[in-house]
Amino acid sequence: MQNNEMKNDITKLASNTIRILAAEGVQKANSGHPGMPMGMADVAAILYSEFINHNPDNPKWGNRDRFVLSAGHGSMLLYSLLHISGYDVTMADLKSFRQWGSRTAGHPEYGHLPGVETTTGPLGQGFANGVGMAIAAKMTAARFNDEKNQLLGNHFIYGIVSDGDLMEGISHEAASIAGHLKLGNIIYFYDDNNITIEGNTSITFTENTAKRFEAYGWQVLETSAYDHDAIRKALKSAQAEKEKPTIIITKSHIGFGSPHKVDTSEVHGSPLGKEELIETKKNLGFPTDKEFYIPEEVKALFEARKKSLLENYKKWENEFSVWKKENAAKADLYEKGMSGWLPENIFEELLKAAGTEANATRSISSKVIQKIAELVPNIIGGSADLSPSTNTYMKAFAPVAPDQFEGRNFHFGIREHAMGSLMNGMILYGGFKVFGSTFLVFSDYMRPVVRLASLMKLPAIYVFTHDSIFVGEDGPTHQPIEHVPVLRAIPNVTVIRPADAIETAAAWNYALLQKEGPVAIILTRQKIDFIDHGPDFNPALAMNGGYVVSKEAKDKLDLVIVASGSEVPVAISAQKILQDKYSVRVVSMPSREIYEKQSDDYKKSVVPENIPVAVVEAATMTGWGDLFRSKLLRLGMTGFGASAPYQTLAEKFGFTGGQVAGRIKNWL
Repeated sequence: MQNNEMKNDITKLASNTIRILAAEGVQKANSGHPGMPMGMADVAAILYSEFINHNPDNPKWGNRDRFVLSAGHGSMLLYSLLHISGYDVTMADLKSFRQWGSRTAGHPEYGHLPGVETTTGPLGQGFANGVGMAIAAKMTAARFNDEKNQLLGNHFIYGIVSDGDLMEGISHEAASIAGHLKLGNIIYFYDDNNITIEGNTSITFTENTAKRFEAYGWQVLETSAYDHDAIRKALKSAQAEKEKPTIIITKSHIGFGSPHKVDTSEVHGSPLGKEELIETKKNLGFPTDKEFYIPEEVKALFEARKKSLLENYKKWENEFSVWKKENAAKADLYEKGMSGWLPENIFEELLKAAGTEANATRSISSKVIQKIAELVPNIIGGSADLSPSTNTYMKAFAPVAPDQFEGRNFHFGIREHAMGSLMNGMILYGGFKVFGSTFLVFSDYMRPVVRLASLMKLPAIYVFTHDSIFVGEDGPTHQPIEHVPVLRAIPNVTVIRPADAIETAAAWNYALLQKEGPVAIILTRQKIDFIDHGPDFNPALAMNGGYVVSKEAKDKLDLVIVASGSEVPVAISAQKILQDKYSVRVVSMPSREIYEKQSDDYKKSVVPENIPVAVVEAATMTGWGDLFRSKLLRLGMTGFGASAPYQTLAEKFGFTGGQVAGRIKNWL
């Protein structure tokens, strides 16, 4: 009993140390959110000093537990934890919180600081990222573990989530799929403090959270945020539950320790103030004449924890070395996954698989995906309940299902937002190349996660089909108009809209090779007319983002028509009509982003300076004027589509060879 009391005393001191460090970091920056770190410091101290299995000296160790601070506004909690746990996070980092050039950004940013598992801030994203990590862990375990060895994927995904996380719709989507898949490796603490920016949560958030999560198939536990023994008991119960994810509803007080601001919205997103910070130190028994102070007892606690963790890691490392020798084939597969290995001849194989026949690019893509699945063992992917339409199912492989994580096809359900965030979590976990698919018009549901993947430079692959008004009879609700320009506007996103089999194979090849930033492959529902590249065409040109697909007939060049996807054959048709009077070149531009990376000499060879350019694309025309500074004609959409067969829509909206040629003649 006495030992337990001593243990709780030192943990209380550690909790208060974290509490004060967080408040001081926010105060020094004169910006930030001290309330959440102060409220949840005890939970965090117990997690990092007793439960989370990690290695501060090797933050990327594959079999570590992950901790996701979904309530990313409380970032000083995580930064303080990482510092006292022995990560390469210095006191100078804590003191430069939210400053220019600092590694301790206002919200945790992946890649800035060791121990930060994902970029959080937009609420609900960390919640869903953690579900993706838990899925990847289960898939890793299914591939590499056996009765004798449980060395990979055998760990937990911990997290702290807030009221705001649970209000955002993405948490509903992600919680639903986590319960369905029986992800018993998820342990989330819900910081139930009843406060948001506008005041008490009772003004908007009165649902029964426990019943909601029970309905999702989660284990629901409840505890006080300050009862250390109860927190430990809840964690052990969560670890023991193998069939259900766990949410621990943790009743807390925002700004705990502050005499005057505790339980107020004032402490959510503003510093305590110098006087209140001093009063808080007094209230918690901390010296008022010291800043960023860590008592020796707390240092010793976390040094001992780190020593114990390193011993665990060395034991694991020795066992892993033996496993690799005894399981050479599995070890090779694991190393290939972690290194991003691809066959050297991947592009040639994808070109063969794509074939040469004209078809809808979604159908051609399906052939390419089957070959990728055969050649790249760590490719996994799925759709938001649309694989029969997006043609993304890997036919030779099983689906992922509850208690069946060996598969490679993923049924995300009608949950586009969660699909994108789960993909981010799987990629962050490591070892997998991941794609997800839906109709292009529904990329709107995914825009927040595409943006975060771009911010984190994650090589997610998005397969967006039904790419224009030529979806046809489903009408304007399902006909994307602005979506391609919107995706192009997000930094680090590579958008590829292929026009035929060669370009589709090139799109997938580029996506597989990409290491920093997502790739969106934009595919047609309808068949595209055949493009004759000629016998001497080098398919590698399609990897340049833009290239001459149909040369001019005369030496003097009068006009360049630039098109993408299904409009490339339309441009070639217009070229033939115009060629009796004008010397016209057609450029296929599947990817503006890739094209812009080419040398100036190459770009001038494709689209010479001072030559009029006409762009044909069945979308809004945002951005084309930034690419071409010559005289420019934009032939695109200025409004929404309509419900009719796609051939009729092509005529009504001016996307036939004759109509394009006529508008160019009038323009010239």
